[in-house]
Amino acid sequence: MLPNSVLTLFLLLSLLSSSAGHASGDHSQNPSARIPLEGAQIFQHHCATCHGSDARGHGPTSSALKHSSPDLTLISQRNDGKFPYQRVKEIIEGKQPAPLAHGDQEMPIWGPIFHQVEADQDWGEVRLDAVTRHLASIQQK
Repeated sequence: MLPNSVLTLFLLLSLLSSSAGHASGDHSQNPSARIPLEGAQIFQHHCATCHGSDARGHGPTSSALKHSSPDLTLISQRNDGKFPYQRVKEIIEGKQPAPLAHGDQEMPIWGPIFHQVEADQDWGEVRLDAVTRHLASIQQK
């Protein structure tokens, strides 16, 4: 038998979880709506907090970081005019270490989150490609 405090916490978390699902809409018809599949939306939901909605490194939580968030619109400029698509994708996924600007892995590793299985499908690669394509599309010339 669970102690009352543990049972109360479990019930509260269950209630919050189910109410969050109702508040954001019914996902039974479109389970991938939990984490969007469109790159700009993914960026706004998961990256803009630190990197800013314009990806220039001035998100609302960037001042709380140990190291400043890099300007993601300059990735190509920092790589001799070429966007390192695979490397960027692997950094987002957590397969490669982030640049030193991220210090000691301050940037969350999004691979496990993007790879959540929804309706028996893993949309992780689609999400990773979408957000990486979005970053490639906003590079300054």
